[in-house]
Amino acid sequence: MNIQLTKSQTGLDGVPAAETALSHVDGERGELIIAGEHVAKLAANSSFEGVTARLWSAATGRQLSEAQVRASLGAGRERAFACLPALLGSTQGMSIVDGFRAAIAGLRAENGLEPEAAIVGAFPVIAGALVQRAKGGEPVAPDATSSHAADTLSMLLGRAPAPREVAALDAYFVTVCDHGMNASTFTTRVIASTQADLFAAITGGYCALTGPLHGGAPEPVLEMLDAIGTRERIQPWVDQALGRGERLMGFGHRVYRVRDPRADVLRSAIERLADDGADLPFASEVESYIRAALRRAKPDRPLETNVEFFTAILLDALAIPRQAFTPIFAVARAAGWTAHAREQQRTGRLIRPSSTYIGARPAPPHG
Repeated sequence: MNIQLTKSQTGLDGVPAAETALSHVDGERGELIIAGEHVAKLAANSSFEGVTARLWSAATGRQLSEAQVRASLGAGRERAFACLPALLGSTQGMSIVDGFRAAIAGLRAENGLEPEAAIVGAFPVIAGALVQRAKGGEPVAPDATSSHAADTLSMLLGRAPAPREVAALDAYFVTVCDHGMNASTFTTRVIASTQADLFAAITGGYCALTGPLHGGAPEPVLEMLDAIGTRERIQPWVDQALGRGERLMGFGHRVYRVRDPRADVLRSAIERLADDGADLPFASEVESYIRAALRRAKPDRPLETNVEFFTAILLDALAIPRQAFTPIFAVARAAGWTAHAREQQRTGRLIRPSSTYIGARPAPPHG
């Protein structure tokens, strides 16, 4: 007899796949804890290197300091820059998103450098080189003494970033560095559970991130804001879109039944960029009207602002090309991916779920 699964069951909602000390998402309370601390407090008081140290320490059981991680990531960026010709060799003619996938698939272990640092250090170097190439320029060499956020911006923009720009990107990196058992992290852990190396696991994680239901939403948020255009068009545009049954990008989340806690963290970071082209008042009016419209249209389905809405505004204010949004998300999430891969290999087992067969059955034998 075939057993019919509910939609929730087929998506594995609420099914624990691992025990982890890395992050916890409470969708009912709107809570995100990363390595023992609430995300808002981490973003206010810790750097990306600091939270990465917490994640890697929890994953491996080996205590690392912020200074150690900062030094190892600087070394990782320098090593990746030296290998750029080989890494970019197969990316000609590709988009930034696809070129990034091809390039990170070519990463290999480096003597004297932990794989975690080699991966996380390489990501902004590759992203920066692809962005510069799209502009017709040459890759910008990293500075191993800079912070990860500052060096990322320098390689992306081709200039020294302002302190407020660095602070905003660092807050973004901290905010999105890990987020429970999301699709890309689960993919990473499945691959790591086979004892494949870290490079294979993280490449798989990035591939999952490129899907529009996971990491591909920030760019469409800006397209939506562009299409609305002016304050006078907010109400008619939104009402018409909902009337056509269209999805409004940046709203709703698979897990959160209330507001995504990361949204307000990024909103605060954007407020510090008000002089850098971030039209927060207009975006806030759009957000406010969409939230009210969604409550009217779908009163039984909570559809609150998610992290993608303010991610789009923040990255756009930093002059990061829209085509690079997904790789920049990966620059941050690589910290969580590497930690989850290490934790899975150290404490987990081969992940091998079952399925419910709904296909045809062979005829019973006769006689």
